[in-house]
Amino acid sequence: MDRRGFLKGAAGGLIAGQLTAGAAENKRFAGTGFEGPVAIASGNGLAATEKAMALLRQGSDTLDAAVAGVNLVEEDPEDVTVGYGGLPNEEGVVQLDASVMHGPTHGAAGVGALEGIVHPSRVAQKIMEYTDHVYLMGAGALKFALAMGFKQQNLLTESSRETWLKWKRSLNENDDWIDPADRLPSTLSENHRQKIDHFVRHHGTINCCVRNADGDLSGVTTTSGLAYKIPGRVGDSPIIGAGLYVDNNVGACGSTGRGEAVIKICASFLGVEFMRQGLSPEEAGLRVLKRIAENTTEPYLLDEMGRPRFNVNFYLLNKRGEFAGVTLWNGKQFAVHDGKENRLVSSAFLYAR
Repeated sequence: MDRRGFLKGAAGGLIAGQLTAGAAENKRFAGTGFEGPVAIASGNGLAATEKAMALLRQGSDTLDAAVAGVNLVEEDPEDVTVGYGGLPNEEGVVQLDASVMHGPTHGAAGVGALEGIVHPSRVAQKIMEYTDHVYLMGAGALKFALAMGFKQQNLLTESSRETWLKWKRSLNENDDWIDPADRLPSTLSENHRQKIDHFVRHHGTINCCVRNADGDLSGVTTTSGLAYKIPGRVGDSPIIGAGLYVDNNVGACGSTGRGEAVIKICASFLGVEFMRQGLSPEEAGLRVLKRIAENTTEPYLLDEMGRPRFNVNFYLLNKRGEFAGVTLWNGKQFAVHDGKENRLVSSAFLYAR
């Protein structure tokens, strides 16, 4: 059997069997949907779903609620994957990406490689509201943000700077970068001898999708992108149809994880289309993950069983208020506020470690 055939059989078996443990908790909560508002987000988004729900209850616009929710994470220096304090590119510069979609108007916009602005999600929303464009990138995006009244600042915290410098010291044992601990014979640093593929590469992001009591939907995805990326690299987060997609008649889907894999199959758009065909949010998300697995062919991205080494996560919410979080590999959670409780729920998974 060739690799593609193996993956199809293996993924199908996992969906039917091994997936059950991860899916069971989701199904308890998803049920037949909710009459009231719902907010879902990635696992780092409990504060975001709490804020979004508070605004939805006050009658705020769905996109305003979602953006206000992720703004809390963009401002948090402890979250090294989003906004202020995000890990930088290989040159030590923090470059941010974000996208927004407004269900009622089908408005959409994205911003990429934005430097010095804490809230790229707000910039994306301004692009949607004040221009006829969908994307602004790099220097042009910054110029637009400053014209809109945003203030530029240094987004690199001392903690994220030290993490970046540690990465640089670990690149090559023969270069001129050293760990200060290497100067002390009694505490020789092992980190300086490690190969770069042993160093953690963060694929962090926050997505938040919401539905109000009238069934209107909106979503936002925002990130500092892949840590230590080549300057100018743009992942899936600012790309409509990849890191985010919303159809007010069907549902919303957003992603976190390896952006390149998401971009190649227009994954969030695909998730919404699967829901349009009648699949539940969980079923739709798992179908998208299976598509990613089937289309990952690079040997360096596959383990010994032909499965992706990386992880990708999706957060799906349909018109009826049914929701799900799904992940390639088990052990992930997502945030959800159904109007009754704000909590973390285990994501359904395709593969178990």
